[in-house]
Amino acid sequence: MSAEEQRPADGLRCLVTGASGYIGGRLVPELLAAGHRVRCLARTPAKLRDHPWAGEVETVRGDVTDAASVAEALRGIDVAYYLVHALGTGSGFEETDRRAAETFAEGARAAGVRRIVYLGGLTPRDVPERELSPHLRSRAEVGRIFLAGPVPATVLRAAVVIGSGSASFEMLRYLTERLPAMITPRWVHTRTQPIGVRDVLRYLVGSAGMPAEVNRAFDIGGPDVLTYRDMMRRYAAVSGLRRRVIVPVPVLTPTLSSHWVGLVTPVPAAIAKPLTESLRYEVVCHEHDITRYVPDPPGRPLPFDDTLALALRRIGEAKVTTRWSNAAVPGAPSDPLPTDPDWSGGSLYHDERSMPVTASREALWRVIEGIGGDNGWYSFPLAWAARGWLDRLVGGVGLRRGRRDAQRLRAGDSLDFWRVEEIEPGRLLRLRAEMRLPGLAWLEMYAETDAEGRTRYRQRALFHPRGLAGHAYWWSVSPFHSVVFGGMARNIARAAGQGQGAPRRG
Repeated sequence: MSAEEQRPADGLRCLVTGASGYIGGRLVPELLAAGHRVRCLARTPAKLRDHPWAGEVETVRGDVTDAASVAEALRGIDVAYYLVHALGTGSGFEETDRRAAETFAEGARAAGVRRIVYLGGLTPRDVPERELSPHLRSRAEVGRIFLAGPVPATVLRAAVVIGSGSASFEMLRYLTERLPAMITPRWVHTRTQPIGVRDVLRYLVGSAGMPAEVNRAFDIGGPDVLTYRDMMRRYAAVSGLRRRVIVPVPVLTPTLSSHWVGLVTPVPAAIAKPLTESLRYEVVCHEHDITRYVPDPPGRPLPFDDTLALALRRIGEAKVTTRWSNAAVPGAPSDPLPTDPDWSGGSLYHDERSMPVTASREALWRVIEGIGGDNGWYSFPLAWAARGWLDRLVGGVGLRRGRRDAQRLRAGDSLDFWRVEEIEPGRLLRLRAEMRLPGLAWLEMYAETDAEGRTRYRQRALFHPRGLAGHAYWWSVSPFHSVVFGGMARNIARAAGQGQGAPRRG
């Protein structure tokens, strides 16, 4: 029986892991548009609730390393998309990736899943796997686990994925725009075969309908084979910049390169390291057999210049649906805000401010929801900038991540060195710090109406210290709170009163 004959009348039942990430967040609406039913597996389902497609999917809480939650998520599923990795720089992530893949493969067998679709990395054919970077090696191993497992698998292997908001695109964009002349590592001469995110999604969706006998890996890439220097110069040409002067030197190791990238671009060293490590190897497609099952329409895959132009247009139109920073940053805290001040037997420091506002709650909310990114933090810009640079120097995310959308936020969005943990439109914005800190920190902003019907702005900063260093940190910065947090409250209230919130589109 063919795959088409097996397909239910209302589409295949698909599970998407990593739906809060860059690729997963874009794959879900593509699957829905293709007529499939979608279930998402997420450690924090709240991160998905504000996506435009949230009401059209089923979301279950779980983790790919937990066999019980994997079994529940895979129940009744036809095709399972595996889009997660234990991205990190410390030891142990390879074992985590291996264990998660084995758990998922066994869970798929037990649930009667027809196919696993995995997006991995393109690896060089002439380099033994043991000599690859840990991240490329781990991705190759995960692909092997699925291909050797009991469920037919499609393993798509891509090199550099280019699209608005992708980590590779952001790295290319900021290096090129900010450095008209640069000294670069030797990897700028290494050939690679970039692919546009739209083509990656097309191959992912098409893989769901492959015949049951197909169990193999496919190289996927765009039509252009380029060096990183070629990509920077072509980015400059497409975006109307002057030709860049690029001087490669042999002394920048992948670790040094990642810190250099972390200082110049919004991509922190923890994420830049696996990207720069992969650029050491020539990764070029050796076949294009995917077209036997997912034919390319005319003009596809998109050429590199067209992919760049499309990404830049999406950024200019503020239509970036997902970003690399959608996924949690390695090493960033994920603990929810404690409701008990004495949680875990520790202290919870707080700084609370409240200000009257001579404007409506709606006007105040526009200012609150528009905070960060190009709009700044309404207080002592030099102090915020210095804190961002300090965070970058120690390997943190810094302030350069900006915003996904200039006006609207949703749960799970990154916002400079914060992440939106909770948002109640018109009332509450709660941010969790992802900067490097000796503890956990949150910032809450409220638009409220008092007993007499007047608008008030309320702001609360909370900090749960970790050990003696955490207590010392809080007391060392508390003298500056009146300037930073007090000024922030006053300036937000003033901005609302002056109608400075960005007007809504649509």
